Amino acid sequence: MRVLLLGGTAEARQLAGLLVADGHTVITSLAGRTSTPLLPPGEVRIGGFGGVDGLVAYLRDSRVDVLVDATHPFAATMTEHAVAAGRASGVPLKILRRPGWTAGPGDEWHRVASLTAAATLLPRLGRRVFLTTGRQGIAAFAHLDECWFLARSVEPPGTPAPRHLSVLLDRGPFTMDAERRLMLDHRIDVLLTKDSGGSDAKLAAARALTLPVLMINRPPPPPVPLFPTPYAIALALR
Repeated sequence: MRVLLLGGTAEARQLAGLLVADGHTVITSLAGRTSTPLLPPGEVRIGGFGGVDGLVAYLRDSRVDVLVDATHPFAATMTEHAVAAGRASGVPLKILRRPGWTAGPGDEWHRVASLTAAATLLPRLGRRVFLTTGRQGIAAFAHLDECWFLARSVEPPGTPAPRHLSVLLDRGPFTMDAERRLMLDHRIDVLLTKDSGGSDAKLAAARALTLPVLMINRPPPPPVPLFPTPYAIALALR
């Protein structure tokens, strides 16, 4: 089959490899927000489609048999477009969503619905913040002069940004020991992150250091079945 894979995640790269190994023709679409993306097996296209209509046209013109959304759990707009384009074109849609995180014994998690809500609550939880929401979310905290931020992202953030900001350009995966050392070295007293799921080394480190975690909840899931792993989708396409 010809599969259009909306990618950009580690799971998407893994899925592309599985599907190529199974003999499918895989076209992975990347948004182009990262200057040096990790490229998956198969064909790759970079850039948007021009909304739902553009995605529908691409599905038809490229004779795509299956559309797979394996974007980040917080890429809500792209997922909405995928759902609408699948319905309009008649191309079957499968969505890969890794499970979210669940607090365990000893965790102090504070869940909020948005970056704005996180900015309101943050000063009450700590003043030295490990910020791991991605570079596009940093602007939401630009007005918090009372906080110091260590922000980790793949690409440098833009403006506006907090006045007291140190940027760490790095790409995972990370180990629990390395995350713990990073938090100790920078005297972090609160971890701010999104409920992205997947590797949880920074959450394990925060637990070990008894640090509070400010967790931004995921957008509501789309009204279609979700597959939790790349293997589940690969099996469904056999």
